[in-house]
Amino acid sequence: MPVARKISVERKSSVCPHDCPSTCSLEIDIHDGGRIGRVYGAKSNPYTAGVICAKVARYAERVHNPNRLLYPLKRVGPKGSGQFERISWDEAMTVVASKFRETEEAYGSEAVWPYYYAGTMGHVMRNGINALRHIKKYSGQYSTICTTLAWTGYLAGTGTMLGVNPLEMAQSDCIVIWGTNPVHTQVNVMTHVMKARKERGAKLVVIDIYDNATVKQADMPLILRPGTDGALACAVMHILFRDGFADWEYLERYTDHPHELHQHLADKTPQWASDITGLSFEEIEAFAKLIGETKKTFFRLGYGFARQRNGSVNMHAALSIPAVTGAWQYEGGGAFFNYGGIYHWDRKVIEAESYVDPSVRQLDQSQIGRVLTGDAQALRNGPPVRAMLIQNTNPVSVAPEQELVKQGFLRDDLFVCVHEQFMTETALMADIVLPATTFVEHDDIYSAGGQSNIQSGPKLIEPPGECRSNHDVISDLAHRLDVDYSAFKQTSREVADRILEDSGWGTLEQLEEEVHKIIPVTFEDGHFIKGFGFPDGKFRFKPDWATVPNKNNGLTGPWQQMPKMPDHWDVIEEATNLYPFRLATSPARNFLNSSFTETPSSIAKEAYPQVMVHPDDARAAGVATDEWVCLENKRGSVLLRARVFDGVKPGVLIAEGIWPNEAHPDGRGINTLTGADTPAPYGGAAFHDNHVSLRKCKPHEYEGFSG
Repeated sequence: MPVARKISVERKSSVCPHDCPSTCSLEIDIHDGGRIGRVYGAKSNPYTAGVICAKVARYAERVHNPNRLLYPLKRVGPKGSGQFERISWDEAMTVVASKFRETEEAYGSEAVWPYYYAGTMGHVMRNGINALRHIKKYSGQYSTICTTLAWTGYLAGTGTMLGVNPLEMAQSDCIVIWGTNPVHTQVNVMTHVMKARKERGAKLVVIDIYDNATVKQADMPLILRPGTDGALACAVMHILFRDGFADWEYLERYTDHPHELHQHLADKTPQWASDITGLSFEEIEAFAKLIGETKKTFFRLGYGFARQRNGSVNMHAALSIPAVTGAWQYEGGGAFFNYGGIYHWDRKVIEAESYVDPSVRQLDQSQIGRVLTGDAQALRNGPPVRAMLIQNTNPVSVAPEQELVKQGFLRDDLFVCVHEQFMTETALMADIVLPATTFVEHDDIYSAGGQSNIQSGPKLIEPPGECRSNHDVISDLAHRLDVDYSAFKQTSREVADRILEDSGWGTLEQLEEEVHKIIPVTFEDGHFIKGFGFPDGKFRFKPDWATVPNKNNGLTGPWQQMPKMPDHWDVIEEATNLYPFRLATSPARNFLNSSFTETPSSIAKEAYPQVMVHPDDARAAGVATDEWVCLENKRGSVLLRARVFDGVKPGVLIAEGIWPNEAHPDGRGINTLTGADTPAPYGGAAFHDNHVSLRKCKPHEYEGFSG
């Protein structure tokens, strides 16, 4: 009888590469034959604390997925038809280089637009595309799709991207989770919340726009109407001043205009906010009382603020509350959003910053649909884009104004090369498709936004087929374009080592020995004890929105109308008679943007595209759970199944996750309905800020629907 061979398993360290602030430290089982097994959270990282989300724990489903792209492909049928033939890497790269040369010679270098985002957060694999861009003077990319509105609102108050160490949540007596659903998106937040509740009896307040998995865990759940956070914050501060909870000693020392704020808030009463937010008078009073009586209140502010047209104002208003109470003075008190300001990364090598030409136009990432359909303003009055290389993103699924996006990609005069792990809907539109590595198949380094950590993500297994890394593809293309640049002659490990050394973080070898380098943020720095990030050290209740220290491409939207102090700013896409519902496209638990929509377990858990509808609205529309409904606005229409759910406000609809367009009967995904106008003051993408109509329908009615 044959003896079964014992399978050898070795556990190795890595880091999650995805667009999530947690950037979890990982331990990965490596099996004989170069396959990964189960993925675990690393207990050695005090923030990860051995906990990761279920979708990453199942990562073998992505790495060893039978639908991985394995070889270069050339389109042989109409764009979007999925008709490709296998070709060699040399042929593929020769075509790409030739098309880029032809485009530059005929239309100028700005007619080429390298396009990327955060499919990987590794510094080498994500940012190397910018070195080629800068050296060749291709069109720049102003990245607005994720963080701009929230970052701007936070920086408007603090002046720098710092905050209280998130580990201090365990020392808090009250934790306010506002504008984020960490059970879905940052599970580690809940680890430290639960520790505070268990060890200190801390109260948890969750503020969101529907009864989601995080709200269900709250001691005080507050479900408000989308885009009304500023009104709630103002009413809370009104009560804090009214009832003597404002810390005037702190206000006089650390804030700019406390007396003017006090006067400004005089009419921002709980009833005023109740009418705007949909919260009751009693809920607002109870929330303010809890904060006022609990000095060690920790505000964990999230990226939901980046999804509304008034998001910068709302973030700033919420952030102003701990300045009124003086919570910043106490361990476990204050606020945290992101640690982007602590790393002082030197990107001169990976992004070839010495080659940056400020005269080269910057095209708004979120307006890709308008750019590709020839909108003069979106093109900054420059030439049409005629050639693209796309890495780390899937705009035909995730970008707003999908009808324009698809129309643009269908242009016969647009050459597109997509470097991807799967045949995404963007890859289907490509002329050349190149197979990409996953994070366990290349070397890179990572830094976290949701914790203070730098980590190494080493190559653990060989890539399947002929997959190549982003760095290898960019380096090959640069060589074929006669670009002589040092980083393109080095391995990804060598480039990572240079980035670390140039930034003052040691060497790659040292980082690998440490596994993860925790960057110390002192109490004084995280709590702004020595002053906030402005020259006078004062928190800004009255920001100068035109000069907020956030990277930008110029002032946009109605910035001159922005409130001078915290307020409810009514610039959201309000419901109308024609479009009586407000739609938010919130994150699904088992997807991450359009990633994981190809893994069987995530698909099974999410089931199908659906929209949550309040029972009153469902009755009025004659709709029951699982019946098809059509959502529509001026940008297009989308078909989903209804989920009748009393956890949303009447008049509010929630559609979780970015399903592939093909998952909808008419081939139109949820971002058909989202807009790409540029919110004040620096732009952004207001994915949760849409008015729509809703009606019962049958999918067959929309076969061949062309808009």
